[in-house]
Amino acid sequence: MKEKVKKAIIPAAGLGTRFLPATKALAKEMLPIVDTPTIQYIIQEAVDSGIEEILIITNSNKHAMENHFDRSYELEARLSESGKMEQVKMIQDIADMANIYYIRQKEPKGLGHAVLCAKSFIGDEPFAVLLGDDVVVNNDAKPALKQLIDAYVYKEASVVGVQTVEHGEIDKYGIVSPSNSYQRECGGRLVKLNDMVEKPNVDEAPSDMAVLGRYVLTPKIFELLENQEDGAGVEIQLTDAIKRLMDIQAVYAYDFEGIRYDVGDKFGFIKATIDFALNRDDLKDEVQKYIESIVKGGK
Repeated sequence: MKEKVKKAIIPAAGLGTRFLPATKALAKEMLPIVDTPTIQYIIQEAVDSGIEEILIITNSNKHAMENHFDRSYELEARLSESGKMEQVKMIQDIADMANIYYIRQKEPKGLGHAVLCAKSFIGDEPFAVLLGDDVVVNNDAKPALKQLIDAYVYKEASVVGVQTVEHGEIDKYGIVSPSNSYQRECGGRLVKLNDMVEKPNVDEAPSDMAVLGRYVLTPKIFELLENQEDGAGVEIQLTDAIKRLMDIQAVYAYDFEGIRYDVGDKFGFIKATIDFALNRDDLKDEVQKYIESIVKGGK
């Protein structure tokens, strides 16, 4: 019987220095896209993909995140007294989204180390990793993580989420190297890997498929992370462990469908905010008019 992917890890221990001064006292994952914290979109994707339990890797400055996904009885009572029952239901639904747990990454030792912190939580099961800097929208279609989970179930092997990026942007990403001997499947979206290269020179890149913040991994990765030597930045890199995993087990890339926003980048965050606002019935007309006025005014 094929194992179901029921657990997910969201590494969220970074300091968010690119968004200072906002992140001096507020976790970057709590920065709102319109009126919803970024991490809530990530958790919703996980839940919509069938994930039942989520472990968020945090640090000592992330209390607001834990409070957001907890019950707030005083706020609920105040809203109820004011007759704002729709808002009461909204904040109760946030607390009931999933079984969410937290553990601290006590040292800033990289993404691989953050994943390793979840070893006892995951046990001997396949699991998902969702990075909080990548918000993926796939309206009325299968969530990005669900696409990877389906590929995992099909192949019973680790799957890395990728998308094709502009050739001139290749040196900003980890790039996968597809196996030349493997026939692509799932409409050309699924391919077996033989290597991954971190931020290669544009002219030396093995492909234009970039790793973009979604993984489904077998528990074998923990054994490799435990003895993984420090990589770039004197940190334990998940990419390095996945490359070693390829020597032991098959690893695939899945070119997932959906619009991906890099909300760890200021411009990417602004793009997400504008697009999400334009997709809301209560905001789109005003936002559209404002954008048109800017264009006409030549600002």
